[in-house]
Amino acid sequence: MIRRPALATAVAAALLLGACAGTPAALRPEAARAASAPSGYLEAAAIETLAAALPPPPAPRSPVDQADKARPARMAALENTDRWLLAAAHAELRPPLALQHFNCPLGLRLEPQETPSLTRLMQRLFHDADSAAEAVKARAFRPRPVGDDPDRQACQRLTEAGRRSASYPSGSATVAVVYGEAFAALDPSRAAEVRRMAHEIGRSRLVCAMHYPSDVAAGEDLGRAVFAAAAERTAFAADLAAARAELRALRGRGATAPGCASEALALATPLP
Repeated sequence: MIRRPALATAVAAALLLGACAGTPAALRPEAARAASAPSGYLEAAAIETLAAALPPPPAPRSPVDQADKARPARMAALENTDRWLLAAAHAELRPPLALQHFNCPLGLRLEPQETPSLTRLMQRLFHDADSAAEAVKARAFRPRPVGDDPDRQACQRLTEAGRRSASYPSGSATVAVVYGEAFAALDPSRAAEVRRMAHEIGRSRLVCAMHYPSDVAAGEDLGRAVFAAAAERTAFAADLAAARAELRALRGRGATAPGCASEALALATPLP
């Protein structure tokens, strides 16, 4: 296997940042969680309604649960491959760094210092998605693959508390889908590409042994519901318009991101 510099660099950055993503709230310190983002668009009652609408995790030893638990052993074949390296980079989901996962689908290079409105939009959406996923996790506990198998390697740095934290739903998939829907609204011409990347970020959590397939599917469903609710708020429309203007300005300069060819090769890896 040839290690591609763009992916190796991204992974090094992700590991330096630590295990602050995945289910974001579960894996980062409480102080960092409180200071990481402004408040979201949704009030607490709306978050609870969205969380209550999500079905519970598969019952232990049910057919769905058994199918889920057969998957991590097959995913172990991807450890230390380029797809594994990309999954490690995808573990970072906080704005503004996480927004760079969407550079290649957007066909530009996001510059945090030039996109403060975009960062604010995504921080507020992160808050809503994170809060909704945590509200679901509080109702029923399902162990992560790395919790069910203590010897399993994770693709990110984990504390014991993180290893033992709840797997359902995937907060990473929830956040990724919310980002994908927001970028689709910001640039409809790239909607298919950004939604595909959001889905790949969720699939990265399978590669990392941080979630089971049902966790990712539920997280994606929750993400779509969170975005739909947030998009109805008046403040969201104003933030979206400001972020769209920033993206237009960036596109006008023609800046593109390096490493897109390497990323495409990694994403072409079939998942077992």
